[in-house]
Amino acid sequence: MHASIARSRGSAQRGISLLFALLALVALSLGTLALVRSVDTGSLLLGNIGFKQDATAAADQAARQAIDWLTLNNASLNTDLATSGYYASTQELAADGVTIKPPVDVTGQMLAGTANRQLVDWDANNCKAAASGSYTGCTLLPASIAATINGNQASYIVFRLCSKPGDFTTDTSITCAQLATSAPACGSKGALDYGGGAPLPCATSSTYYRIVVRVLGARNTASFTETIVHF
Repeated sequence: MHASIARSRGSAQRGISLLFALLALVALSLGTLALVRSVDTGSLLLGNIGFKQDATAAADQAARQAIDWLTLNNASLNTDLATSGYYASTQELAADGVTIKPPVDVTGQMLAGTANRQLVDWDANNCKAAASGSYTGCTLLPASIAATINGNQASYIVFRLCSKPGDFTTDTSITCAQLATSAPACGSKGALDYGGGAPLPCATSSTYYRIVVRVLGARNTASFTETIVHF
């Protein structure tokens, strides 16, 4: 009788040990799964950040090409050259120079909640990618860079920061963003050394240009950059 009771207690103890071992195995399995998922998520995030940085670096090269285009076509910048992705105004006024037009949403996502906006047809598909929300037009055309930049596709659009097209040096009805002063020191930040070299020239007859670049990279990565230049 006593031997039978001892064997029953021993079997119960071995059953409890097996239960604890199974619980520990489940806990370790869950921990391993969480660790693997954490590593996968981290790798995915790092990869996306890398693609984003690569696209942004490509955007810098695209902006340089836009600046080169502005330099080569300096004599023709008073009028719109839509086929080259250039507009001689901020597109805020209509052709009559009085009627105010809706603001330009260059990314298609910045002003989605507004009643009216102008979009850039980056993909030449009537702005289908930014169809959410209302917009008054999709007529602004960018210039596409034929050769890929490190495997990235880039395009840009340029706006002269003036109220309307025309020669602002002779047409007083045109207002443009310009340097605040023509004093010789206004270009001192562009000195080539720390010894107080000659400052950069500050001509009052020049204005600013807004260059917006869109780059499409791997994994549907899209990068937008904006550069303001002055000649």
